[in-house]
Parts: sequence; structure tokens; C-alpha cells
Amino acid sequence: MNKNKRYSDIAVPCVVIIIFLIIWQLVCTFELVPSYMLPSPVRVVRAFINDFPLLMQHAKTTLIEAVIGMVLGVLLGFVSAAFMDAFKVVRQGLYPILVLTQTIPPVAIAPLLILWFSYGMAPKVVLVVLVSYFPVAVGLLEGFQSVDADLIYLMKSMNANKWQIFWHVKFPSALGELFSGLKIAASYSIVGAVIAEWLGGFSGLGVYMTRVKKSMSYDKMFAVIFFVSAISLILMAFIKLLQYKLMPWKHVRENDTK
Repeated sequence: MNKNKRYSDIAVPCVVIIIFLIIWQLVCTFELVPSYMLPSPVRVVRAFINDFPLLMQHAKTTLIEAVIGMVLGVLLGFVSAAFMDAFKVVRQGLYPILVLTQTIPPVAIAPLLILWFSYGMAPKVVLVVLVSYFPVAVGLLEGFQSVDADLIYLMKSMNANKWQIFWHVKFPSALGELFSGLKIAASYSIVGAVIAEWLGGFSGLGVYMTRVKKSMSYDKMFAVIFFVSAISLILMAFIKLLQYKLMPWKHVRENDTK
């Protein structure tokens, strides 16, 4: 049963994607949409293959910006969540600001970062930190706050201090929320880096997108869009694998309930 379910989880999305690509190709073949507006999947694949070395060079820059920004955002989110959990006054003062920052779109912040930090890597990393910080901080805070109170009382009855309670009870209980936030942060980090590169830079997938857009090469534009999506999915799959290795008890419990 479980084996059949795993096969269906893989087969159904693949079939849907194949059907989508066939419809897309037919629309382009019969010219239901002008080719300059919607290139066919064959043209997109051909553009991706032809520009693959150049795409990899730009992807290297984007990945470096995304990884550095994500690591800093995760560390900052972890520290913030720990302080908000430990001190009520910090939570009351910081949490509303966190929510407020999410009402500002990254596209609106990026020009200011370019103005403040010039066109190098710094503004891209800062924007990635901002977009990856919120899901980790909020997810971890909710995980810390949702710990079973009986476990905390039990640890206190054994004369455990706050650090021991945090490390042995709260942190393991919040791992699920941490990895959920990491998956969101992974996808946001790539998107954030690309958005910052749109507004200026010397290399990166966002820079490549602006160049092919100006040259009206929409087959290359579609190719880089799918490439960005693929990178995000790979990062999310890596985090899921890391969760599987670090939280084996979760998968054992899921298998027992099926």
C-alpha cells in the first residue's frame, strides 16, 4: 500500500506536467498564440541547451547570494525566535515589526538596497536575508510556544535550568516548524536574489533575464524561468532530505499511522 502510494505521488504530477507540455506544444504548433509571445517547449529546451554554459555562470552568482543570505537569515531568525520565546517584552516589541515587514514587497525594497549598497553582492544578500528571515523566525517561535507544558513542568521538577529545557524539550519539538520555515526560505532566497539582480548587477540569473528581455529572446526568458524554478525545487528537496536524516522518528510515526 505504501509502495503504491509512493508511486502515485510521483506518477500523478509527472502525468499532469506531460499533459501540460503537450497542450503547450500544440498551441504553439497551430499558432493559436503568436510565437513571439509564447515560444514552444522545444524552442525553450533548445535555448536552455545552447545557453547552458552561460546560465551556469550566472547561476553560480545567484546561488552564492542565495546561500549566504539564507544562512544569515536562518541564524538571525533562530536567535530572534529564541529571544522572543524567552522574553515576553521582546516578543511584544519585535513580533509586530516582523509582521509589518511582510506587507512591504521585495520589489519595493530592492531599489533602496541598490542605492545604499551599490551594485555588488551586498544588496542581493541583504534582500535574501530579509525574505528568508520571517518564515524561520515565526515558524520557530510557534514551535517553541506550542511545546507541551507537562514536559516543561517535568524538566523543572528535575531541577533543569532554562538552557536545558530549551535544548532538550523546546528545540526538538520545534524542528518540524524549523524545516517548514527552511523550505519556504529556500524558495524565497532564490527569488529574492533574482529580484535584486533585476535592478542592477554584473552577473546572476536576474541580470541574464533583463538582458534577454531587452533582446526580445522570450525562449531564453522561459528557459531561465524554469531554471530558477528547478533550482528552488532542488534546494527544497535537499532540505527535505536533511529533515529525513535529522528527524527519523517523524517518518517512523507516519508509517505506523498508515
